[in-house]
Amino acid sequence: QVQLVEYGGGLVLAGGSLRLSCAASERTFSSYAMGWFRQAPGKEREFVASISWKGGMTYYAESVKGRFTISRDNASNTVYLQMNSLKPEDTAVYYCAADHGLLHPGRKPDYWGQGTQVTVSS
Repeated sequence: QVQLVEYGGGLVLAGGSLRLSCAASERTFSSYAMGWFRQAPGKEREFVASISWKGGMTYYAESVKGRFTISRDNASNTVYLQMNSLKPEDTAVYYCAADHGLLHPGRKPDYWGQGTQVTVSS
């Protein structure tokens, strides 16, 4: 079973940047497609971005396209989410996720991290 731990959340002003990291315990990290989801207060959890097993394919929600970048380093079992031009509506708990299949809005991941809070202040 994959264990996922997120790092890098915090408070940032609108227009600022944050980089989230997610460390995976699994030695076969490269066999998992990875993704990020988020959940704002009172809202359902939503897809943010995903990346394929070797990083060759990425997929983004329309709301973050052009501002967020997902990447991975299979040598260190880590996936990243670089978030630029942050907006107050990006405020949410961000969750790292892993699955053997490529993640997209309609696919529920097999594994979740515990989440990290991102707060964007105006």
